[in-house]
Amino acid sequence: MSKLRISSALAALSVLAACATATPYQAALDGQKGYANQQIESDRWQISFAGNSLTDRQTVETYLLYRAAELTDLEGYDYFRVIQRVTDEDRKVVATGAAAFDPFYSGFYCNYRFYGRHGRLHGFPRSWYARRAGLRGFHGPYGYHDPFWGNEWDYREIVRYEATSEIIMGKGEKPDDPSFFNADEVLMNLAGQIIRPDV
Repeated sequence: MSKLRISSALAALSVLAACATATPYQAALDGQKGYANQQIESDRWQISFAGNSLTDRQTVETYLLYRAAELTDLEGYDYFRVIQRVTDEDRKVVATGAAAFDPFYSGFYCNYRFYGRHGRLHGFPRSWYARRAGLRGFHGPYGYHDPFWGNEWDYREIVRYEATSEIIMGKGEKPDDPSFFNADEVLMNLAGQIIRPDV
């Protein structure tokens, strides 16, 4: 096997391995999931953390809080105040198994709003859909049969979370208010929950 093929195979395996684990605590660079920050004013920042489908909501929100504390410390401040925090949830239902591959529509995402358990297009009579397909025997007692997709339909729900927050940093003693966080204490208390990428 040539060196080019071996290196290509290793690169593909590393991509698959990265997809098989939750998003670690890392910067969102080169299309990777992770944290990102944008300075708004000298002491005001917007930060976010986006995880893959294996990263649960609690982890995403913990990493966001840790990044806020880390950034506060890096900027030379002592505490930060959370002005607003939002966690977005992105859900998709995808087809898997024997029916998931179609040479003409590779990567197609099924959507329950339009397609039923057996691929029936909602809102259209069975006879109309069968005629449009132009296939004999397309309609059967258990729904529709598509010769390109096969008979077995399995579905998997993919959920991804992204947390976003706007913070204001400050120096000195932290005010006695639950919306304020001491950066050093947050870093110390959350350090055991932070998983960094393998080097």
